[in-house]
Amino acid sequence: MQSGSRDVGIVGPAIQENKPRTQAHSLEEVVEDKTRLSLEGSQLFPVKPFLVQKDELDSFTRELVAVQWRPRDLIYLYVMLPKGVKTPPIALYLYSYPSELELFRNNQVCHALTTGGVAAAGFCSALTGHRYKNRPMKEWFVSELLEAVVLTVHDIEMMLDYLSTREDLDTSRIGIFGQGSGGTIAILAAALNPRIKAVEVINPWGSWPDWMRGSTLVPEEERANFVRLDYLSQISQLDPLEWLPRLADKPLRLQLILSDPFNPEICLRRIAKTAPAGAIVNLFPDAQAHAESFKDGTVFDWIKRTLTNLGAKESR
Repeated sequence: MQSGSRDVGIVGPAIQENKPRTQAHSLEEVVEDKTRLSLEGSQLFPVKPFLVQKDELDSFTRELVAVQWRPRDLIYLYVMLPKGVKTPPIALYLYSYPSELELFRNNQVCHALTTGGVAAAGFCSALTGHRYKNRPMKEWFVSELLEAVVLTVHDIEMMLDYLSTREDLDTSRIGIFGQGSGGTIAILAAALNPRIKAVEVINPWGSWPDWMRGSTLVPEEERANFVRLDYLSQISQLDPLEWLPRLADKPLRLQLILSDPFNPEICLRRIAKTAPAGAIVNLFPDAQAHAESFKDGTVFDWIKRTLTNLGAKESR
């Protein structure tokens, strides 16, 4: 991979990392097992979240909130709230490496995310964007896949803790929408966390031996490092093929675009076959066919409708 693709800076306003803590613990006391998807055995101490910026638009409000629970890893979280809805359900959005936060600054996208009365929240994965710093260039998202995925799964748990403290959200109805590596993380987090009630993913990474051999995201000069048995054994616990069956009790939709160069077709077809009974699996030959299947903004309609209907079911 070209070094420039890993040369990322801070996104958004510069923020100091010494805000008041919500607990009487220092961030330096954090204990975190970076090899274990569950937070069991880890202790993360969140600092007090603080509002960096708030935008009032015609149909939604957008907040940029800074959250933190480990040293030197302040995270920017966007929260979009539909206007005129007292306590909307919320969907968490996580896009693929190397995506950052541009999408959540796009007013058209934020309008699409919040139409229908559903709130949205989004952040970027560990070792991505403003969260990639103080590391040698040889250490990047794929080389450190275990750490990047595990930390982001932990982040989702902590994000849900924070969102649950807000009185302007219905956190009994939380969904997650992920794409690429974000789709993989969404599957793992939803399988581990009962608070996540609905899951939608586009082209999750997985079936690791084939993915590492065939993905064009992996530079040829580094590929040999990622097809070694020791590396594949290390990341085997992250494979959505192992976790998808555990989502049988939740609404689940998979959108699989078969001509994705980052995601070999063999991997996507294996993911499709592993989906539990009752899951919606949509296969598209290419990105154009996928785009033509949705009108503007409707790509988000399933997750929003599902969360809304969960509320309707519970009120009966």
